[in-house]
Amino acid sequence: MHTRLLPLLIVLMAAVLLALGVPLAVSLAGARQQQVIVDRIDDTARFAALAQFVTEPVGPTAGDVDERRETLGNELHSYYEVYGIRAGVFQRNDAPMAHAPDDWFLPETGEVRDAFQEALLSRRSHDPEQVWPWERRSLVVASPVIRDGDVVAVVVTDSPTGQMRSRILRGWLLIAAGEAAAMLLAVGAALRLAGWVLKPVRVLDATTHDIATGRLKSRVAAAGGPPELRRLARSFNEMADNVESVLEQQRDFVADASHQLRNPLSALLLRIELLALELPEGNEEIASVQAEGRRLAQVLDSLLDLALAEHSEAQLQITDIGALAAERVAAWSPTAEAKGVLLTGDCPPTTAWADPVALSSALDAVIDNAVKFTPEDRAVEVTVTSNGDTSTVVVTDNGPGLTDEELARVGDRFWRSSRHQNVHGSGLGLSISRALLTAGGGSIAYGRHEPHGLVVTVTVPRSAPTGEATVQGLTDR
Repeated sequence: MHTRLLPLLIVLMAAVLLALGVPLAVSLAGARQQQVIVDRIDDTARFAALAQFVTEPVGPTAGDVDERRETLGNELHSYYEVYGIRAGVFQRNDAPMAHAPDDWFLPETGEVRDAFQEALLSRRSHDPEQVWPWERRSLVVASPVIRDGDVVAVVVTDSPTGQMRSRILRGWLLIAAGEAAAMLLAVGAALRLAGWVLKPVRVLDATTHDIATGRLKSRVAAAGGPPELRRLARSFNEMADNVESVLEQQRDFVADASHQLRNPLSALLLRIELLALELPEGNEEIASVQAEGRRLAQVLDSLLDLALAEHSEAQLQITDIGALAAERVAAWSPTAEAKGVLLTGDCPPTTAWADPVALSSALDAVIDNAVKFTPEDRAVEVTVTSNGDTSTVVVTDNGPGLTDEELARVGDRFWRSSRHQNVHGSGLGLSISRALLTAGGGSIAYGRHEPHGLVVTVTVPRSAPTGEATVQGLTDR
């Protein structure tokens, strides 16, 4: 979620900065150009004032006219030498009155001609088109020379824009630097904001994972963040307390009921045994009642084992999984031989974090099922493997196997395949195995073995344990 929220905040902040920076850059370029245009208008106005007196004499001598024309020409040449701006005064017939440099004349077309034609209409040049830093264009300004209400000539300046474009570019670089600094601050603020908002979510996610994997005592620690998320954390803790309380009550009820029913059931079985002594030997009805009574006793014992497995905390320690699996194979070999099933084990030494008692009980249930459902003259294989993160014990049988629908339900409490109802069992063995493994961070999975049979994979972690139950278990030892 952090990787999704942070880019969204950064994109929004970048959009805001661009929305402010682009108009500012355009405004800066316009201001720089307007400043140049105002200067050129002032210059053309001064030259137009000088050019008003450079006309054919009416009263004064021709020498005076030539002197004024020379003065105007000197001003234009000085202006060109100092500023590098081409300037000229052109009469209505395009003839130059004075111009600098000497090789610059009024062109036939282009911006200079357009500005000249507009000034002949007694109008100064309108604001020319904006010149951007990447455009190598000149800036043309024309001003009419008016005498007795008539336009007698036009002053035209053709300014290079190199310096202006450089100033615009420098201004843009300053704006870009400010935008970059603001963006860095925005990214820092976005990181802090995203962390502040998502910290309670991360804590809640971790706690939810802990509870989902069996650590029911995990709770959301008090943390910062928005008030809504703090309220959600408190509500989650209350919900977890209620769920844990309900589960505790359920487990206590199952354990108490199983324990309380054992004494009456034992007494009942004893009375049935006494009753059987008074009946003819081989009575089928009394034998059936005794079998059902023993089955009920087994179910009660399994229920008590399941309640204890779900309630107890795992006592984890570094365990040689290979040696433990080999020990269980040796323990079940006589049972397999009595049934005519070949039980083999490939159990190389490998270590992992596990509760030896819980893992042994789980392997007993799995191997018992494999031997129970494997026909005579078939094999059951127990294989131990490991990688960097986990160690696994794989039990493969050659029994009838399970369908896809049955694989989805295997391990549920009291569930047994309809094809195996006549096989001795309570339907709680694999449920007890799953509870024992889950308490220690392990897992159990089921799959098909081709062409027929079942593959049961028991997985335990090799990484160091975490959590209150594990630490307590290590401390107790």
